[in-house]
Amino acid sequence: MKKMTKVISLALALVMCLALCACGQKDSGDTAADGKKTFVMGVDPEYPPFSYLGDDGKYTGFDVEIAQAACDLLGWDLQVFGVNWDQKLVQLDAKECDCVWSGMTILDSMKDAGYVLSTPYYDNTQVIMVKEGSDIKSSADLAGKNVAVQLGTSGESLLSEGGDLESLAKTFGKLTTCDSFLKCFTELGGGAVDAVIVDKPVATAYAQENAGFTILDEELGAEQYGIAFRSGDQELCDTIEGAVQQLVENGTYAKIAAKYPDIVNNLTYLNK
Repeated sequence: MKKMTKVISLALALVMCLALCACGQKDSGDTAADGKKTFVMGVDPEYPPFSYLGDDGKYTGFDVEIAQAACDLLGWDLQVFGVNWDQKLVQLDAKECDCVWSGMTILDSMKDAGYVLSTPYYDNTQVIMVKEGSDIKSSADLAGKNVAVQLGTSGESLLSEGGDLESLAKTFGKLTTCDSFLKCFTELGGGAVDAVIVDKPVATAYAQENAGFTILDEELGAEQYGIAFRSGDQELCDTIEGAVQQLVENGTYAKIAAKYPDIVNNLTYLNK
């Protein structure tokens, strides 16, 4: 009898443990305990000034602040989810987040795959970052050099086969791919690579916080940022865009943008 009681007790404990674990998980689109919709925003955890971890350990950045303001208008709870950037669309399809909103380049391949994309909100270009004192002064000087780029980015797409910068990539001694911009910059700082091809706002933000780097004046590949939603989520996209438009009209958008002077002139909502 004691043995049977022990087995029953262990079984009850296991059931309670599983129930608690289930309660702690929250899928995208779930309703929070307070009855509000939970909107899960997928971001690159290391993409300043659009999304990054602040000193308090919480996500912040321009995109995060705009998303929070939009959710406040809609009466939703915002949850910020750090994605693996190279797997961002896989994680979106798996419903780990409701959208990918983090300085994400709008690509024709995404449209062809059926993803719902917002209107562009930022005009971007790629730039070349090198260490101060480098003999690299333009893209022509990258011949024979080791150049780094982040996986899953437009920079990688441009340098890949069929990309607009394929011919440039063929002049490199080596193209090194890293899983984050921070890793690219670390490799550059340590001398493992000679240059990094990176989104201009990210390069600018990093160079301002870290001495010893130079951004070349040459700009490569014009592109635009937008928000990606799953196929069939046009209504959700429209709702978010409607809230953002309200932020533009009531001045909140410009107020938030003013905190990020390096990107404000390229925000399409403010510079039409």
